[in-house]
Parts: sequence; structure tokens; C-alpha cells
Amino acid sequence: MNDVSTTAETAPDTAGNGVVSASAIPADELARLTDDIVSALKTVYDPEIPADIYELGLVYRIDIEDDRTVKIDMTLTAPGCPVAGEMPGWVENAVGAVEGVSGVEVSMVFDPPWTPDRMSEEAQVAVGWY
Repeated sequence: MNDVSTTAETAPDTAGNGVVSASAIPADELARLTDDIVSALKTVYDPEIPADIYELGLVYRIDIEDDRTVKIDMTLTAPGCPVAGEMPGWVENAVGAVEGVSGVEVSMVFDPPWTPDRMSEEAQVAVGWY
């Protein structure tokens, strides 16, 4: 399942919504940013699999900094993925277009390695595995 962590700094989640809100960004704005960032990530598709990178579980972490820079840790379905060099740019462009985002930093990580069990039920249906 997709268990991406979305954080803004490192304080406890007082709102109970999965967003850590100890930042200079007001909680309601942080929630809107988070929703819009996730929506933007859902516009980026792995060209070989008919599902978006968020539902595939390729996004491991989203951090929204006080200066509204978004830092994303993501992976690929396989290190030798043909779009490995292009996908971080696609993510940067999609998230960078979100209103209020000042910049985007995408880091490719391969630990832990991606496995199909990271896919949401929606992605499993899209690829015919469910």
C-alpha cells in the first residue's frame, strides 16, 4: 500500500490529518498544499504501467519546508527503468506548477526497493492485478 509520509518539519501531528504541522505555514494552507501536491503527482504516469506514480507507490516521502520548497523522495519500479533520467523532471514540473510551491527537489532513492505490494488498490485494478 502507499504509505508515503508527508511532513513539514518534525513536530507531532496535532491536527490528526497525517500532516505534521509545526511549520510557519498555517495548517489549512499546509493541508491545501499537500492535497494539491498529491493531485499533481497523480498526473505523472509510468509510461510502461497504466497507473500514476503516486498510486504505484513510487513516492516515498514529501516534505514541505517553511519556505514552501517541496522535497520528494521517490523510486522507480526498477533501477534500469527507461525513463529514470526523465521522471524526476516530470515530477519537478508537475509539483512546481502547484500554487504556493516555491521550488521542488526530487531525490531518487532505491532503498527500500520498490515492490508491487506498495501499489494502492486503485493501481492494482489499473494493471489488472486485483
